[in-house]
Amino acid sequence: MKNMPIIKSAIKRVKTTEKANAANSSQLSKMRTAVKKFEKAKTAGAENVEQLFNEAVSAIDKAQSKGLIKANKAARDKSRMAARLAK
Repeated sequence: MKNMPIIKSAIKRVKTTEKANAANSSQLSKMRTAVKKFEKAKTAGAENVEQLFNEAVSAIDKAQSKGLIKANKAARDKSRMAARLAK
């Protein structure tokens, strides 16, 4: 941190923001990892593609419900994955 605030409520706000930022970053990372795992498995022709698809969709839904991604992005990502699964 560069400049720590002096006011007590602002100090608390900085701590809260850092905590939320860490949680949000972690959740987004989990979502991206799940999608990448699905893509990699689909390309490799693995047998557990269906399970990885469900996990990725779940991760996308969770990120969307927490407000980390917009509803349209969630729908678009799930649609693309479903189309890729069908191929």
